[in-house]
Amino acid sequence: MTEHAAGVAPEVTGWRASLPMGLRPYTEAAPLAALFLGMSSGFPFAMIAATLSTRLAQSGIEKSTVTAFALTFLAYNFKWLWAPIIDVVKLPLLGRIGQRVSWLILCAVLVMISIIYLGILDPEADIGKVAVAAILVGVAGATFDIVIDAYRIELLEPHQLGVGSGMSQYGWRIGAALAGSLALVIAARADWTTAYIAVSFFGLFAVITGLVMGEPARRHEPKPLKGPVAAAIAYVSPLAEFFKRSGALIVLLFVLVHKIGDTLATLTLRLLFEDLGYTNDEVAIYDVGLGFWALLAGIFVGGFLYAKLGMKRSVLISLILMAVSNLAFAGLASAGHNNWAMAGAVGFENFASGIGGVCVVAYLSALCNLEFTATQFALLSAAASITGRFLTGTLAGGMIEQLGFANFYLVTTLAALPGVFLFWWMMASGLVDRSLGTAGTEESGE
Repeated sequence: MTEHAAGVAPEVTGWRASLPMGLRPYTEAAPLAALFLGMSSGFPFAMIAATLSTRLAQSGIEKSTVTAFALTFLAYNFKWLWAPIIDVVKLPLLGRIGQRVSWLILCAVLVMISIIYLGILDPEADIGKVAVAAILVGVAGATFDIVIDAYRIELLEPHQLGVGSGMSQYGWRIGAALAGSLALVIAARADWTTAYIAVSFFGLFAVITGLVMGEPARRHEPKPLKGPVAAAIAYVSPLAEFFKRSGALIVLLFVLVHKIGDTLATLTLRLLFEDLGYTNDEVAIYDVGLGFWALLAGIFVGGFLYAKLGMKRSVLISLILMAVSNLAFAGLASAGHNNWAMAGAVGFENFASGIGGVCVVAYLSALCNLEFTATQFALLSAAASITGRFLTGTLAGGMIEQLGFANFYLVTTLAALPGVFLFWWMMASGLVDRSLGTAGTEESGE
């Protein structure tokens, strides 16, 4: 719980009272729901990130084309443009079971269909169709994320935001890791089409969670839309409310720059592994397997730091660690095909990402106003990586070819420093304290 979170955790009784204090919050219904929601949120991204990069590289597609596919992630960066629709539009017929749950079901179906379509196509035969299919997965996955994030934030009480963010990150990485490793294993023994079809069923985790948990108690129902003027006001209100806050532009600037280095590094790792001659099984063992366990450790440490040091100091520490982790990949690139070096680099990067996932996501969640949860978190989460993704898609391939992998990762380390210094200034000026929204303060029923 941050130094700003409202409310206290309820008294624990029954079997949960016998658990260690640090584990009890993770057994509550809402954080557990965040875990399964995160599993569905993570897998579409994995299918057009590392998995598709590996598939394209194995098909002989040149590096500059592979890195250009990072532009398919732009749907995640512009999802705030259509997020207001999800906040205010009630689906016909299906909407009877609830605004958030009905959208969860619809988006899950769209994601599953688009991933299967991507898996059917052959990159060597028509790279253009593969690009279109990847864009469709990106749009469907981004829309799925809008609903999942809004549902998660509204489901969690203020005192659960830290734990819930951690569980969401657990779920996201579990979903991405399982989907990515499953796709690699199946593709090695059957084909990529079979792999994509099998992985598409990860979308059902969110659907089942929504049906079990129902509509969140903290949800604020929107006012009925009456005419085009009311619709226009409903569309711009979430963004207008955010930008009216003190220091909103500075907060948004931090969100834009804090992940530049991390995004540049992580979206090019599979190219590094391919260049160093790692096999699919080695990637699955070290990048997916070992990285997964290191991330779990990082998330747990992130939760500890968040509880002991508070939001501000824990976020600052996580930003520093994520910047330093890029240096490990510069070392790996210099070492060549070395399993110990890969284990160390992947382990440290995932450990740092786990800490950052808890602390930074909890801060972004607390920034939201419960009246506009979907739109405001979509804006913040989209802004968090748009700069890094744009640079990856337009410059990373050329930079790698000109500088080499080792120097490229040194550049990504430098690119992470502005976010560290800006957040430090926000702490010193008190802006972090003034930037929270009602999602970080309002309990159910208020």
